[in-house]
Amino acid sequence: MAKIVLIGTGAVGASFAYACVLKSLCNELVLIDVNQQKALGDAIDLNHAMACEKPMQITAGAYSDCAGADIIVITAGTAQRPGETRLDLMHRNVAIFKAILAEVERYAPPEAILLIASNPVDILTHVAYKLSGRPKAQVIGSGTVLDSNRFRFLVGEALDVSPRSVHGFVIGEHGDSEVPVWSSLQLAGIQVGSEGRYGISDAEKERIFRETVGAAGEIIRLKGATYYGIASALARICEAILRDHRAVLPVSSFLEGYYGISDVCLGVPSLLGRDGVIETLEIPLTEEERAKLVHSAETLKTFIKEIGY
Repeated sequence: MAKIVLIGTGAVGASFAYACVLKSLCNELVLIDVNQQKALGDAIDLNHAMACEKPMQITAGAYSDCAGADIIVITAGTAQRPGETRLDLMHRNVAIFKAILAEVERYAPPEAILLIASNPVDILTHVAYKLSGRPKAQVIGSGTVLDSNRFRFLVGEALDVSPRSVHGFVIGEHGDSEVPVWSSLQLAGIQVGSEGRYGISDAEKERIFRETVGAAGEIIRLKGATYYGIASALARICEAILRDHRAVLPVSSFLEGYYGISDVCLGVPSLLGRDGVIETLEIPLTEEERAKLVHSAETLKTFIKEIGY
């Protein structure tokens, strides 16, 4: 028995809501949007899917419906424009986000988990942690779960294997300074190096990373927005939390002493369960990877300082 409240029924939010239905993640799903007709239309449309799926109560609601929520998923915000980085979104989205959080905190129970997907996600997760006053375990950003999924897909494509059998992470900022952890990339326990049947050349690694970090821009160029990938990532995070899977996913949360990094939210491998982030895992990194992670943290800290958090 679980209740999810979704704030923002744009392309990402609506796709996530549909993923909730397909995965039967909760028994109650409330949709909130500044465009109330859009939220109502989505609720009606999703309810019509119930004949093919497990029963679920789906309604369009208001912020007062955050009462009793287990997870509050926030996808609201202005869209990323063609050629715009996620960090360029910062000033436009922080103001919107602060207004949303003020309403959420009026009604949400203290044990509710906030799951942030609005961009720039690491900065907005940081803002949510500071403004909500909730324990850091309960304020989670989608982090680099989507980036890692893109990375695993491209590696699987290069090796001609299922991405589900590829085990590897992209960590750091969900954006330009993210870090692929090549040193721990594995296929069924086999280390993926630069040679052999399950090897990837340095040139191929560079292409894979370039396509990983540039995926959002390419999709936006082609169809205007990205939403299926992040919706699937959000559903996986919610599933891990609500079903207490104790799964390791690279979500974003407030770090304190992670490889010497503190006072910033970054996507790093984290153990997820019913209470949110149970712990962050310091996976082995090379000196180069560690330096890039520190650089990613410093990049975000610069912008966080600029907005006064």
